[in-house]
Amino acid sequence: MKKFNFLKTIQLILFVCFAVISLFLILVDSRLYQLVAHDPQVRILCILLWLVFVLSFLFIFVDFSIISSFKRDYRELDYAVSSDPVSGIANRYTCDSIIEKYLDQPLPWNIGCIMLELENLGDMNRDFGHVTGNALIHEFSGILQASALNLCFVGRNGGNKFLALFENCTDKKMDTFLERVSNKVYRHNSQEDVHPVRYRYGIAFDEASKVKTVTDLIALSDRRIYDRSE
Repeated sequence: MKKFNFLKTIQLILFVCFAVISLFLILVDSRLYQLVAHDPQVRILCILLWLVFVLSFLFIFVDFSIISSFKRDYRELDYAVSSDPVSGIANRYTCDSIIEKYLDQPLPWNIGCIMLELENLGDMNRDFGHVTGNALIHEFSGILQASALNLCFVGRNGGNKFLALFENCTDKKMDTFLERVSNKVYRHNSQEDVHPVRYRYGIAFDEASKVKTVTDLIALSDRRIYDRSE
């Protein structure tokens, strides 16, 4: 697509240059100008040539319009495939795509994982309906996405579970992420007339003695959600 755009841009520039040069030659050369002005056949030939230029411009602009439409459709399709419609962040498919990078190989030492659970989602769905529950998912997802900026990947891993995966992980990065989440949840819950966000989480990092693969790391962080709550 980029190569096609480049070729079309070069084509447009060449047409503009040829058109400007042709017009310049006619205007500065009085003999040629008189010839065009008084010879009907030359004038018809010039009209046909300019008509070719105009049509070429139109076709190139149509090509650019079609390309822009393709790009817009591709972005919308890519968003639909990679984003969860309820949360607005990466969906399970995208989470799996990130995880696949580390499948069938030893777990890198600098990969960390935090699994988060929206603890009161079931209560919201039962007491206020799924519309309220979906709104709570969307709110919590926005909090996670803002908290993950420059730190980690976050996505909805299904249901009320969310995955935060840290590449080049450090304890400081994870602490910063959790602190951001805590502060944003506190500000949300401090507002009037909002349904509170209640969540819990489990952490797995630097677990070489316990796990060997990235899926084991994620499963361990998921189990620790409930270890923390006991």
